[in-house]
Amino acid sequence: MFENLQNKITGIFDKLKGKGVIDETSLSEALREIRVALLESDVSISVAKDFIEKIREKALGQEVVRSVSPAQMVVKIVNDELIKLLGSENNEINLSSKPPALIMMVGLQGSGKTTSTAKISHWIEKNKKKKVMMASLDIYRPAAQEQLISLAEKNNLTVLPIQQNKSPLEIARLAQKAAITNESDVLILDSAGRNHIDKKMMAEVKEISDNFKFTEIFLVADSMSGQDAVNTAKNFSDKIDLTGIILTRVDGDGRGGAALSMREVTKKPIKFIGVGEKIGDIEIFHPDRIASRILGMGDVVSLVEKASEQIDQEDAEKLQKKLLKGKFSLTDYSKQLDQISKMGGVQSLLKYLPGMSHLKEKVEESLENSNIFKKQKAIISSMTKKEKVFPDIIKASRKIRISKGSGTSIQDINKLLKQFKKMSQMMKKVGKNRELESLMKSGQVGDISSILNKNKPF
Repeated sequence: MFENLQNKITGIFDKLKGKGVIDETSLSEALREIRVALLESDVSISVAKDFIEKIREKALGQEVVRSVSPAQMVVKIVNDELIKLLGSENNEINLSSKPPALIMMVGLQGSGKTTSTAKISHWIEKNKKKKVMMASLDIYRPAAQEQLISLAEKNNLTVLPIQQNKSPLEIARLAQKAAITNESDVLILDSAGRNHIDKKMMAEVKEISDNFKFTEIFLVADSMSGQDAVNTAKNFSDKIDLTGIILTRVDGDGRGGAALSMREVTKKPIKFIGVGEKIGDIEIFHPDRIASRILGMGDVVSLVEKASEQIDQEDAEKLQKKLLKGKFSLTDYSKQLDQISKMGGVQSLLKYLPGMSHLKEKVEESLENSNIFKKQKAIISSMTKKEKVFPDIIKASRKIRISKGSGTSIQDINKLLKQFKKMSQMMKKVGKNRELESLMKSGQVGDISSILNKNKPF
């Protein structure tokens, strides 16, 4: 998400680097290019115009702080305005009511509403430790209720059985009773969608919303539909008291215009984004972190959080001890490859690292397409225990044996050993960093991320 916009904006800021002052000419040129970049990313004209004017207002005549370049100053202003545009308020999901807290999902057919219902259910159970029940109110789309039940069965979630010959309102009432009987903390209702907004759909959704006290009414919108998603959101927000928006398929949306326009047009916060097809592929929408990604400054906090979810704590502690002692074997390296794969691969992680997202395509070609991870794991698996601990002993004859055993070339083995040596040296440096050492021992993840993120431009 935002790859196109990010590449263009970072290119614009590169042009500003080296300028001693922020004059009106250079600023106007940069802002004109940013405006074009926003429009090409499918941001609405009115939103793009207002955004640029706010930046111009604040940037002109600004005194540049010592040790901060004019380009960095402009980046700071753009960053602040991006956060405001995306929504600076708290996006925490509201579950504060007498159980069961009621959530309703609304949106057009095909927006990913049913899948998002299952994802949110899974997210609440995992992160909030609350018991969730789901129910489909869709009596129109063939096999709609069956789809939700299938998702529930695959992911060990609780769902109301299929209800025949009942209205959506009747199903909602039955679901509430079942949730109370089941002692569920949360009930999520998946309402019926349509191919387009019509009076019947809106009347049905409004009837349900009027008969229950919902803590959240989420509009589910497909980010890849761009301005159509924004227009849909505006129509829903005008007729229903939405509390937030869930943007789906953002992993396939390189433009990001819907996200940038949605909050400004609807005045409703984006609370979650769908980032993949798996049940766990949903994230809280953090405006400050998204703004940081757009400006090429990475998002180390999200990376650390992602790592903590995927990495086994016991293994992490063992590796930590080895790092602090300056020890790192090929077995440890192999485990790191597994963890990187679990987190989506190298190219997925690059977007979180400051100044590294532009390498994504190159990494895809050089790493993923060549299956280097699989090759390296096969190579390590063909080594003896001694070779894994003392790779310096791997000379010509051993390389030939390992090559035959792993189905790889001598060149592949040499590349692995060279890469491991560099990584091992880096790990030793990390182990010698006393500031990191104390934080690692105390488990202060937020502070660790701040150390790693010191290269932000402001």
